[in-house]
Amino acid sequence: MSLSALKRKKIRKTDPKELIKMEDHRIHPKEHYHFSGHDTTVLAKEYGTPLYVMSEDFIRERMKTVNETFIKPYPKNKAAYASKAFISMHMCRIVESEGFHLDVVSGGELYTAIQANFPMERVIFHGNNKSFDEIAMAVSAGVGRIVVDYEEEIGFIEEKAKELDKIPGIQLRVVPEVEGKTHRHIMTGQKDSKFGLPMNHDTMLRIVGGIHRSEYMDFKGFHFHIGSNLYENDIYRRAIGRVMNLIKLMKDHFSIDTEELNTGGGFGIFYDDENQRKPINYYTDAIMDEIEGLCQLHGLKVPSVIIEPGRWIVGEAGITIYEIGAIKEIPGVRKYISINGGIADNIRPALYNAKYDAVVANKYDQEKNSLVSVAGKCCETGDILIHDLKVPEVERGDLLAVKSTGAYNESMSSNYNRLPRPAVVFLKGNTSKLMAKRETYESILQRERLAELS
Repeated sequence: MSLSALKRKKIRKTDPKELIKMEDHRIHPKEHYHFSGHDTTVLAKEYGTPLYVMSEDFIRERMKTVNETFIKPYPKNKAAYASKAFISMHMCRIVESEGFHLDVVSGGELYTAIQANFPMERVIFHGNNKSFDEIAMAVSAGVGRIVVDYEEEIGFIEEKAKELDKIPGIQLRVVPEVEGKTHRHIMTGQKDSKFGLPMNHDTMLRIVGGIHRSEYMDFKGFHFHIGSNLYENDIYRRAIGRVMNLIKLMKDHFSIDTEELNTGGGFGIFYDDENQRKPINYYTDAIMDEIEGLCQLHGLKVPSVIIEPGRWIVGEAGITIYEIGAIKEIPGVRKYISINGGIADNIRPALYNAKYDAVVANKYDQEKNSLVSVAGKCCETGDILIHDLKVPEVERGDLLAVKSTGAYNESMSSNYNRLPRPAVVFLKGNTSKLMAKRETYESILQRERLAELS
């Protein structure tokens, strides 16, 4: 039995059904849809719609699962929450309290973490085109890791580090040249990618050698990311195999042990019945087995392994509640029900054909005898949230709760068609708290200035 298997034998495998059926945690009347123990119709009445609803209980449960199955058996390992999925100051506080690191990809995300007093030594700063100001902010703040995405930025980092007398930890993002089974817009590990450095051995030796000799940078290891919303683990094994060759190369040429291997995230979640949901250890067990096996084969020290789950932590922890307005039936063709949101608060279906499931929240117990398509209110033909959803007979004023919207919905929202962005409510136990106010027409105009016409 491998070392990984021995370590995992004592760990209870968590059934994913225990994690995702938050509406079943308490007993409630059948007629309304409940999420994380709360009546969604009550939330809509109190906070209005459209409304992003996040379950803090669910988020913490997911993080505890990662700690139990990935960190506890391997104390050197780290888990970094990928904040691009959903970030707020309150979310930063949750991440900190659960012992996670924080993955940020922009000055705005980093600034949010700074304002939330997140410990900077636990921040990993990504980005394929970091600006001078962003690099300066990261070095000045003392972030724990800067992930280099292209060779030129190494000079920028070193210059700023020397100026501020800092020594940031450096990871190199490399392209493993593997392709996962996902939409092409969220593939990141293929050869033709805007992300990362090619794994040419001469290039890698030159870059690592330069960092290793620098007094103002500390080479920590390598990073890769192969895509988002993946439902297979073999692709991680293949990517690890390629990157482990680099780790061996560094050992052979520089006699250095690579301290860290960041394997990214991309773990798939439930969106609709077509998805094959997997527990987190389906991925992390494969990752650790492959790394330990190859280290033993090549006589290498096992590095600290880092994962960066974002969607897996918050995706199913969120729902969005809308009010149904116009209902339009085209005889023999299709029946549309329109909601008071759309592309502005969920661009994913239009962007890369994302799928969702939804329920009529105030008629949850009624028979689903009608087939509809859910249309947004934006002035775009492609503003269709869900095609062919089975629902009860609906009417204006009914509430639609769309599941699994915790990731890449609020964080990708916009004011397209001058729609105010929805409020964000966090649920914890029996309480609900407004954590981001609903935008208003007035707030949308705050950036604008009027000038006299000549």
